[in-house]
Amino acid sequence: MNRKNGERQGGRAAKVRSFSATDEDVAMLDAVARYHGFSKSATLVGLVRREFWRLFPAGTGDIKPARGARVKP
Repeated sequence: MNRKNGERQGGRAAKVRSFSATDEDVAMLDAVARYHGFSKSATLVGLVRREFWRLFPAGTGDIKPARGARVKP
């Protein structure tokens, strides 16, 4: 596992990124992260992934479901 540039997920290295948010948004994110026992970064990624696959269950042009994933139409 290569952690020099971040964690590897599915053969792809995660990159450090930033975002803009209000103090209230960050407080909500912190509360959700603490509730699930994850870092804020892991919480954001998890929420985005869940929403992505909810909206695009068959993936998009560039992003395909993982091999063996159960895809519901």
